[in-house]
Amino acid sequence: MKLLTIYGSSRKNGNSEALTKKVLQQLNPKDVDEIHLMDVHIEPIVDERHTEHGFRPVDDDYEKLAIQIMNHQVLLFSTPLYWYGMSGRMKNLIDRFTQSLRSTEYDFKEKMKGKKMYVIIVGGQSAPYTALPLVQQFQLIAQFMEIEFSGYVIGRGVKPLEVLEDEEAIVQAIQLGKRIRGELK
Repeated sequence: MKLLTIYGSSRKNGNSEALTKKVLQQLNPKDVDEIHLMDVHIEPIVDERHTEHGFRPVDDDYEKLAIQIMNHQVLLFSTPLYWYGMSGRMKNLIDRFTQSLRSTEYDFKEKMKGKKMYVIIVGGQSAPYTALPLVQQFQLIAQFMEIEFSGYVIGRGVKPLEVLEDEEAIVQAIQLGKRIRGELK
C-alpha cells in the first residue's frame, strides 16, 4: 500500500510542504509518491454534468492525476490556508472530481470508496481556529466519496519555513506520520 501526497501550494518548499515533510520523514520513502499541483496543468471545471453529452475531454493533466489518485489507498492533501479555504490549485483538482464521477471509463466513486484521507493545512497565527472550516470541508468531501477521513494537522506559519517554529504542529505531524506508517504495513 502506498501514500500519495498532493501539494496544493503555489510555491515549493513553503510552510505546508515543510510540515508535510515532517509527516513523510516517518515513512519509508518507497511507500510515498508526491505530486505538486503547480507542476501539473489542471483546467478549471466546465460543468457539463447535466448536459446530454456529459463532460467533454479536456486537454490537461487531470485524467492522469485522477488515475494516480485511484491507484493509491492513502491520500495526503497538503494545502496552505488561502482566504480561509484550500488553495485554488487544490480546489481545481477537487472540483474536477465531478467530471470523474460522470466518467464512463471507470467508476470513480467506487474506486475512491474505502481510501484513507489525511490533511495538512498551514496558515497564520490563528490557523488552528480559522482552518477548522476547511477541515470540515475535507471531512464532507471524504464523507460524500465514502473515504475514511483519518486525521489532520494544522500549523502556524506565514513567512517561509516559519511553521518549523510551531512545535505543537511538528509533534502532531510526527505522530501522524508514525500512525500512517503503521497503516501502510
